[in-house]
Amino acid sequence: MKTPTASNPRKIIHIDMDAFYASVEQRDFPELRGKPLVVGGDPNGRGVVAAASYEVRQFGVRSAMSCYEARKRCPEVIFVRPRFEIYRAVSSDIRNIMYSLTPHVEPLSLDEAYLDVTGLTVHKGSATLMANWLRTQILQHTGLTASAGVSFNKMLAKIASDINKPNGTAIITPEDADAFISTLPIERFHGIGKATARRLHAMGVTNGADLRRMSAEVLIDEFGKRGQFYHDIAHGRDERAVKSERLHKSVGSETTFRENLNDDTALRVQIYEQNADAFAQLHKKNLVAHTITLKVKYADFTQITRTHTLTTAFSSAESAHYWLDKLFLDIPRQLPIRLVGVTFSSLTPAAQLLPQLNLFE
Repeated sequence: MKTPTASNPRKIIHIDMDAFYASVEQRDFPELRGKPLVVGGDPNGRGVVAAASYEVRQFGVRSAMSCYEARKRCPEVIFVRPRFEIYRAVSSDIRNIMYSLTPHVEPLSLDEAYLDVTGLTVHKGSATLMANWLRTQILQHTGLTASAGVSFNKMLAKIASDINKPNGTAIITPEDADAFISTLPIERFHGIGKATARRLHAMGVTNGADLRRMSAEVLIDEFGKRGQFYHDIAHGRDERAVKSERLHKSVGSETTFRENLNDDTALRVQIYEQNADAFAQLHKKNLVAHTITLKVKYADFTQITRTHTLTTAFSSAESAHYWLDKLFLDIPRQLPIRLVGVTFSSLTPAAQLLPQLNLFE
């Protein structure tokens, strides 16, 4: 990958699958196509929306909403349980398409990733042509649509991928960035949540132009170290690198909510779902784990982890619930939560523990 320069800025693509879980279900089950669909929990219990099809979004249904509320808003909604193994397999196929273009891929979740294509000469060296090629390949190989954002940094590429959703590409060039940022509502900036937006509104800041007029000192005084980040993004600066996926000595799963959550029951449902997904990965890799870690990221982007280690390996996803509940109770709750994750570590090949497991059976 060539080093970016002023005359040859970075070229970043953000790929975001359109209503990923719901689209996979509609692809695999033709009777669900064109129908208002929610992938999530029990609407008669305390289930939470994991994904909402575009047909049900017009009723105001969105991710992280309770399934009970989703049914209130759209009585005709169809609920299906998530199939994480299928989503993970499809995501792996999509990732392989990305790697066929560049090794510089940073997955954010099963349904989105950054790619750094700086200096590539394929597709005439055009990041826009590369983004459209990726979308075409994904559609041909998976039957699913994706949206793409193209820009010179991660923040703007991510914002751009939302502009022409679903099934579109948007580009923010260095020449257009200042004008684009000036009119952008602060709620659209990646990293500014509802609580921060309210505080900025109280300071008279409603869009990028207003934010740009605020000095770094004022923003740091008000928001701490995040203030410098807000000052930088108002000027179109985001130097974060695309971090290629590396092998880790752990297996985990996490999810970022569309809306911050504060309800304990809804949060536990999400934690259990990430736990089930992480444990399924362990099982697929024929590994067992002795350590579990709960990760929480708050609305202000600070994060905290809590960890517990057992002398014996976790025998099932359900066997981790007790410890996840204890770790969750140890998490400070002054702020709403935007992300939860569960990671298993201290990994051992399952075959090494077969005598011990058989003894307990």
